[in-house]
Amino acid sequence: MIPSEKLGCRLLLPVFVAVLLGLCRIAGATAPADVDKVEGPLGRKLDEHMKMRAETGFSGVLLVAKDGNIVIAKGYGLANREKQIPFTSRTVFDIGSVTKQFTGAAIAKLESQGKLSADDKLGKYFENVPDDKQQITLFHLLTHSAGLKGDFGGDYESATREWIVEQALRSKLLFSPGQGQRYANSGFSLLAAAIEQVTGQTYEAYLREQLWLPAGMKNTGYVLPKWDPDAVAHGYKGKTDWGTPLDKKWADDGPYWNLRGNGGVLSTVWDLYRWDQALLGDEVLSKEAKAKMFSRKVMESPNSNSWYSYGWVLTDSPRATKVIEHNGGNGVFYADFIRYIDEGIVIISASNRSEDAFGGYVRGIKDAVFQ
Repeated sequence: MIPSEKLGCRLLLPVFVAVLLGLCRIAGATAPADVDKVEGPLGRKLDEHMKMRAETGFSGVLLVAKDGNIVIAKGYGLANREKQIPFTSRTVFDIGSVTKQFTGAAIAKLESQGKLSADDKLGKYFENVPDDKQQITLFHLLTHSAGLKGDFGGDYESATREWIVEQALRSKLLFSPGQGQRYANSGFSLLAAAIEQVTGQTYEAYLREQLWLPAGMKNTGYVLPKWDPDAVAHGYKGKTDWGTPLDKKWADDGPYWNLRGNGGVLSTVWDLYRWDQALLGDEVLSKEAKAKMFSRKVMESPNSNSWYSYGWVLTDSPRATKVIEHNGGNGVFYADFIRYIDEGIVIISASNRSEDAFGGYVRGIKDAVFQ
């Protein structure tokens, strides 16, 4: 006969294991450890391709997964030329406008919780909205259809939240809200401001608490991860060391507001893969929230095959399969995050040199994956 206290332990053990597995899945622990790896014929094929790119100057990182299995996660070249620190799959880099999907996810999460609506107009969050902008909604900001000017200053110019709001409200619209589509970083800065208004937290603190840490993304953010400086990739313009984003002029809690919410987040390929995996489940974002993020909202240009929605671009591949993607860059760093949902493939890549700022190397990666 089993003693009652041991019987209790045996009964509780399956529950404990189930809870533990659930927590691990939420934390992205289903992914292998953050180490460089190359697996199988496709992994070796991609590795050979990237080695050839590195021989002609490429420096950066690539992660490709197929059907939930990592086939390659590896860095190439140097993340810091002066110190001869190699780029690895653990290297932290600037993801540029890939940031926008996290702003979109925060809005989708708050919307699913009933704390805001994409149909909310600017006047709900900001005072003294002029007549021509009274009809701008959060939806317009999310889809670049508000008619706002793209930027109101450089990424590293001092700009407060109040200043960016004032500039946006006093600017001349390029078109009436909802009557066109024009990529606008400023709109996502306004969304970040709205997130702060609703949550009472800083933009980064809210995303870290509600999105990144639940997905197991400990190395994603602006300043809260407190990285070792040597873990962050330097950017390069030719032979000139541009430094890291953390070397630039930022506020105490992250970049100033020409960049906040629309770009400048730092991450790793492993963390971005954890985000991809989190988006396949419902623990971090509800089905309702994801449906809003991944439905085609506003066509990017007349008769185009791409739609913008909540910080992602939705399109079709040459094989007539669904693609959800976004890239980002600041003229030095470049990052690409491509999810081939129907084919079970995700490609995450980045470079830290200006010569790769437009992502020309990504075409070769796609060719290697699909040929």
